[in-house]
Amino acid sequence: MVASAQIKSKRGWILVWLLLVPFIAFGSIYNTVENGNYTIYSDVRQVPNMPAAVVFGAGIQSREAHDRVVTAVSLYKSGKVKKLLMTGDNGHVSYNEPEAMKRDAMQLGVPASDIACDYAGFRTYDSVYRAIQIFGLDKAVLVTQRYHLPRAMYLARHLGLDVVGLDASVQSYGKIQSWYDLREIGAAQAAWLDVAIGRKPKFLGKKEPIFPEQSIVPVTTP
Repeated sequence: MVASAQIKSKRGWILVWLLLVPFIAFGSIYNTVENGNYTIYSDVRQVPNMPAAVVFGAGIQSREAHDRVVTAVSLYKSGKVKKLLMTGDNGHVSYNEPEAMKRDAMQLGVPASDIACDYAGFRTYDSVYRAIQIFGLDKAVLVTQRYHLPRAMYLARHLGLDVVGLDASVQSYGKIQSWYDLREIGAAQAAWLDVAIGRKPKFLGKKEPIFPEQSIVPVTTP
């Protein structure tokens, strides 16, 4: 009876460790992605001059997308960047995040000639990868909300894009903010894995340098 109890006890501890190890690993990866000593600004006036801003897509007509565009336009009008790269989902002919952001930016006074669109920015990894490989950027301001910036900057750092972040949290996003925060835990794991395996984006295509006079910067494969 004593031996049987000891065996059950050992099995119980083994089960506990089997359950704990993934949580410990996930927590470590999340901490690595989230706390990377990134340079993030909340005031446009403090942002250093950069060639361009990468503006990440969100749902068309969403508060998040609106705030990213408004923040990017403010950055452009302040003279901090010369070009805006709108990157997002255009996976269907009737759904086009980059064009929607471009249209909104133009309505706020940015000329079309200073806005580029990346129609294959389906994921943050794809957007950063393509900003380098397709659009020829080696430095940029990443424009998105604070909860998203660490992951985007982690990817930029490991893919070879020199960046600072600009927080586009113009307003409160209410109860959905809790979902965004929770989602970042899983998204951090995916970002780490993408870097670890050197994943290629879903689409690459021809090169479209934002500054044609500059050479295309090759992607650094981790």
